[in-house]
Amino acid sequence: MKEVFIVDGVRTPIGSFGGTLAEFSSAELGKLAAKALLERTRTGPEAVDEVLFGSIYQAGCGQNVARQIAMGAGIPRERTALTLNMLCGSGLRTVALAAQEIKCGDAEVVVAGGAESMSNAPYLLKKARC
Repeated sequence: MKEVFIVDGVRTPIGSFGGTLAEFSSAELGKLAAKALLERTRTGPEAVDEVLFGSIYQAGCGQNVARQIAMGAGIPRERTALTLNMLCGSGLRTVALAAQEIKCGDAEVVVAGGAESMSNAPYLLKKARC
């Protein structure tokens, strides 16, 4: 089996609920982080085999948050993208899945992480959180 390395990590700033980052969806935040990761590591988007992202609140975010992140980061559409929901462990689980894929020879380069925007999570009672 191949050795697996975490080459780098990138994150967006942490904002407060309903604060200055509230206008960004989880996919938009993930795109920013994925783009920055590729730039910092000098990895061309075409080198990425798969994108794995954990996201808990996906309602209202469109389909497959990981696919949106991949497209926004310029990763070719032929690459696979998977969104995982395991609640708080989702992002870390995607890193473990990425390592397994590389060890098994199914991928060489995987972008993995988590993306969330609690400010954009739907809530049943309108204006009850403001």
